[in-house]
Amino acid sequence: MKGRWAALILFVLAVLLAGLAIGYATRPGEWYSSLDKPPFTPPNWIFAPVWTTLYVMIAVAGWYVKIEQPDAYAFRLWMFQLLLNFLWSPLFFAGHLVGAALIVILALLASVVTFASRTWTTARPASLLFIPYALWVAYALALNTGIWALNPFA
Repeated sequence: MKGRWAALILFVLAVLLAGLAIGYATRPGEWYSSLDKPPFTPPNWIFAPVWTTLYVMIAVAGWYVKIEQPDAYAFRLWMFQLLLNFLWSPLFFAGHLVGAALIVILALLASVVTFASRTWTTARPASLLFIPYALWVAYALALNTGIWALNPFA
């Protein structure tokens, strides 16, 4: 019992710290401010609380398929989506590679949906935790697409 909760805390801390480190290293700067953005772009302050909440949910889902309801394939999907998630910000904000980031976020959305589908019958809590994540990534995909369309030479 104690080991389960320690594992949960480790999952949450690891995902939050990695997300925080990547977010800090790739904060939007002058380049991002200079881009034309779609009219549905939210204010910058919204991203930190949304991603913090989502990272906790992502961590709990990963913990669930690793510890509570082990599913090796679902856990590999979870790891893959996390890798894509952590790859997007450096590509977009640090590398200014809007098109490459668009490809990554498409793959991210596909992997998030695949994870949620895979775990729907075998690990429903993990699947449910990924629904808000899938919605946010779909929204982020629309933002990335809009920025790419409005700034073809960015």
